[in-house]
Amino acid sequence: MKAALIYRHRVDFDDGAILEAVVWRLEKPVAGCAHPFKYRLFYGFPGQRVIGYDNERPKGDHRHGENIEEAYDFESPEKLLADFFQDVDERRMKR
Repeated sequence: MKAALIYRHRVDFDDGAILEAVVWRLEKPVAGCAHPFKYRLFYGFPGQRVIGYDNERPKGDHRHGENIEEAYDFESPEKLLADFFQDVDERRMKR
């Protein structure tokens, strides 16, 4: 399946945390999704995910938090990234 990278961003924080966000546009949706995007959004530390969003097949759109995994209502890549960055900002404020 052909994929076009539409967004890639990585931040290595001074405290050792890593933020990495990657979004691709696909020719057709992955199993479990109604949209033509594949994404992998990660915030955490080496070997430890704190926040994550992805649409791994066949689960479809979902997010991971500390000790939770729940469905995510995908609207657009822009909204996805905004929600992810907001979650990361809120989590970093707690530290």
